[in-house]
Amino acid sequence: MKNINHSSNLLAASPLALAITSILFAPNLMAEEADTVATEQETITILGQTYRNTATKTSLEPEETPQAISVINSDEFENRGVSSVQQALRYAPGVNAELKGGSVTMYDNYNIRGFENNQMYYDGLVLQYLVGWNLQPQIDPIALERVEIFKGPSSVLYGAMPPGGMVNLIAKSPQKERNTDFSIATGSRNLVKASLDTTGQFGDSNVYYRLIGSASHRDGQVDYTEEERYVFAPSIDWYVTDNTLVNFNFYYQNDPNMGMNSAMPASGSVWNNPNGSIDKNASMGDKNWSKFEREFWMAGYKIDHSFNDNWSFLQNARYMKADLYQENTYHAAAGWDPSTGSLDRYIYSTDEDSEGFTIDNQLSGRVATGPVEHNLLFGVDYQHLKGSSNYTSYGYDGGYTAPSFNAFAPNNNQIDRSKVTASGVYIDDVKVEQLGFYFQDQMRINRIVLMAGGRFDNYEATSDYAGTITKTDQNNFSYRVGAMYEFDSGWSPYINYATSFEPVAGVDSSGDSFEPSIGQQVEGGVKYLSADYATSMTASLFHIIKSDVVVPDPNDPSYQGKIQVGEIRSQGLELEGRTMLTDSWDVSASYTYTDMEITKDTTGLEGKTPIYVPEHAATLWTNYYVYNGILGGSRFGAGARYIGERQMDAANTDTVPDYTVVDLSLGYDLAYLTNSLKGAAVNLSVNNLFDEDTYACYDSANCWYGEERTVEFKFDYKF
Repeated sequence: MKNINHSSNLLAASPLALAITSILFAPNLMAEEADTVATEQETITILGQTYRNTATKTSLEPEETPQAISVINSDEFENRGVSSVQQALRYAPGVNAELKGGSVTMYDNYNIRGFENNQMYYDGLVLQYLVGWNLQPQIDPIALERVEIFKGPSSVLYGAMPPGGMVNLIAKSPQKERNTDFSIATGSRNLVKASLDTTGQFGDSNVYYRLIGSASHRDGQVDYTEEERYVFAPSIDWYVTDNTLVNFNFYYQNDPNMGMNSAMPASGSVWNNPNGSIDKNASMGDKNWSKFEREFWMAGYKIDHSFNDNWSFLQNARYMKADLYQENTYHAAAGWDPSTGSLDRYIYSTDEDSEGFTIDNQLSGRVATGPVEHNLLFGVDYQHLKGSSNYTSYGYDGGYTAPSFNAFAPNNNQIDRSKVTASGVYIDDVKVEQLGFYFQDQMRINRIVLMAGGRFDNYEATSDYAGTITKTDQNNFSYRVGAMYEFDSGWSPYINYATSFEPVAGVDSSGDSFEPSIGQQVEGGVKYLSADYATSMTASLFHIIKSDVVVPDPNDPSYQGKIQVGEIRSQGLELEGRTMLTDSWDVSASYTYTDMEITKDTTGLEGKTPIYVPEHAATLWTNYYVYNGILGGSRFGAGARYIGERQMDAANTDTVPDYTVVDLSLGYDLAYLTNSLKGAAVNLSVNNLFDEDTYACYDSANCWYGEERTVEFKFDYKF
């Protein structure tokens, strides 16, 4: 058993929420500005010399890329009080995060343009995870400078990938200017958190450092659970010569408690049930059999060498080792009685470990051929992962299930560990290797930008699950072409065509090995950047086809055979914009329309919409800064995010309700009180201000509540 947990008018659901957002930032606040009491020198953070943007793997700006990309800077998610990457993704267009609700925080799960993606990239290298299991490294936002979301197929630069897009987490890097940032925070559910981020130069040397550390603890949203984390992330930049930089980086994270991973039935939570209701803080597990522990570390290096003004080489490598142990319960639809609240639960544990190595070699250069300027990229990358999961099922006191449990009146103190006995042990040994060769040419002819690239991958994987060996050995060529024209006015229309692939394990009904599943996208849009950089906008139309999806063979009387004829289509519109209305007032907004459908299938799902995919989604965020007068030093921020209806299950028998959630953020620079507090600031963030009940569902037996109202108060001191 490899994986246990399995519209209405836009924004009309909560007009009050949006009205409050607008009122908070009415122009009458401007009248309160007066003389400046104190000012603080602005600290400019420079992305590291080894930074390469996600869309091109070069230092070219994302605006020069004929494909949609969204960027979230660290000050945005710090102001909003996010504690995970999936929370940082809440305001990104085309992205639906928190697929298991807000109460499950141990994964950064999300989909882009409707396609679920279980992997992230950290500084350009994949965060390897144990496919089909629970062990997934999860980077804390304290270590991040920014988050980049690359929309559409990205296999041309990164290899195996779902066609919707990818997320690349850009790490904080050493800075030449000395700076230290210390913060402490408290808030809802007994939150206690402290963090340190310090950077600078070692004496008068050519070596620069950055040291990041944090510790946090809070009660989980679900009863009898806790969330606890410790992070240690040092890095060093060594400028060996004027042309050569060597970076050493290390990341360690220990999560002794990761909250919960258990779902609840829809009846009594999402659906009204006249027989009873399930409290949103109720646990479907047992406090005597509930452990979620994860520990991992990564050590890496980068070598960046410039041969001359035009050509440079970057080698980026990392080693990772991770472990996870959990004790948990799960349930099935057949064991749920909505008339009484009786729920049969099964006891299990997983003991998981993995270690991996990734390396990416990039040679980039500029060449002119007549009027054409070429930005060339040649690369070779490789990854190796091996790991195992020990899944154990248990009986209880001579039976198959845990003690009797009523979801309407839960008793979470029933399991006696002395009566738990192992009934089956299943070990999955996993090994994955991928080798890729890629090239890219971004050509510029005056105002015309052309891009073309290709990649060849060899992917090999082996799974030995309880004695059954499944091997995958597949090759694939991915490519991308695109064009953009840059007008003087700041508008840049673009178009692209890109492909992706996902390896498929196993054989079909004829005994032939499966081919990779292929994604193809056509995208057209326009980008805008004002001359003063105060306003940026992107509008894109996309059409994605994922083909060669494995489905059951209707001609196989044993019902075990599979064939590769399935197809899924996703198409839609994404709008994203940011602007400074005044020197004190900024606004960002987004809207996403997604029309997703299974277009070929053998099981009756043709014409259905996959789960987790809202047809409509929208966000709005605004900040107002007061520099003068009695409110000088204040920042007022608020936002609203709307998620439309989603299908509750694969058969589309019901829907999960849409919702609008309002968030609030208030900041104050204490230097405006007295110069002796220069560098000190406080921030109050409130997520889900009106405590709106929200849900996510895999099916009617497995649903999760979204994040309840959470408040965080943080004191920050920079020096």
